[in-house]
Amino acid sequence: MTHDLAAELDAIDRRLLNMVQQSIPLVRRPFAQIAERLEISEDECLDRLAELSEKKRVIRQISAIFDTAALGYASSLVAAKVKPANLGQAAMIINEHPGVSHNYQREADYNLWYTLAVPPDSTMGLQKTIDKLHALSGAQLTRVLPTLKLHKIGVTLALTDDQPENKSAFNQTDRDASAGYALIEHDRAMIRTLQQDLPIMAEPFDLWAERAGVTVDELLTAAETFRERKQMRRFAAVLHHRTAGMRANVMAVWPCAKDQAVAMGQLLATFE
Repeated sequence: MTHDLAAELDAIDRRLLNMVQQSIPLVRRPFAQIAERLEISEDECLDRLAELSEKKRVIRQISAIFDTAALGYASSLVAAKVKPANLGQAAMIINEHPGVSHNYQREADYNLWYTLAVPPDSTMGLQKTIDKLHALSGAQLTRVLPTLKLHKIGVTLALTDDQPENKSAFNQTDRDASAGYALIEHDRAMIRTLQQDLPIMAEPFDLWAERAGVTVDELLTAAETFRERKQMRRFAAVLHHRTAGMRANVMAVWPCAKDQAVAMGQLLATFE
């Protein structure tokens, strides 16, 4: 589906996409609740979601979105300077690491920017892992750009003019509130399950629970607990922005002094 084909989305599709970006109900039949809000049948809701996901490729994934720091992970944005001729190979090597979630080519001296997270029990830790990726990728220079203060994270693409207020934005207060919870193995198993792509079916959590060897109530309770602890930002859909009709997205970086950075953070917070 191209940007031009985004016009094929009807009013119900657009409202549906708005809803699933905000939150998927953590109940046994989540799509029945969404269908009720849209005043359509559950079967129609499932058919539309399957079409938007499998055929039109507007929905990229429906899953839990966790905050890595709240789970005890160390993470950072990393900028690397790579010879243009070696860029593709360097990206492939970096992408092999399971903790790399994003990797983009940039039109700048530092032309490869990626995000990396390592678990609390990592034997190498964050810096040594970055050093290893630097060497393996053949990067000429690598800069670590850690988050000093989180002002906002969480974006939904407005598909209608009456897009509801974005309640999924995640800020520093949320992260601070999640401190002090050490994960046990049961937690890790639930996190692995909840990060999968939710099947589009009437009772999708039943399938996940069966595979994980727990009851559906145990799985949903775990999800609610992660959300209450602010370890899970939200359980929702993520869209392919171009197929949803958005022409582009952008990351902006401003070099500034510490007091200017605080002021900039306060300004950006007004857009939440």
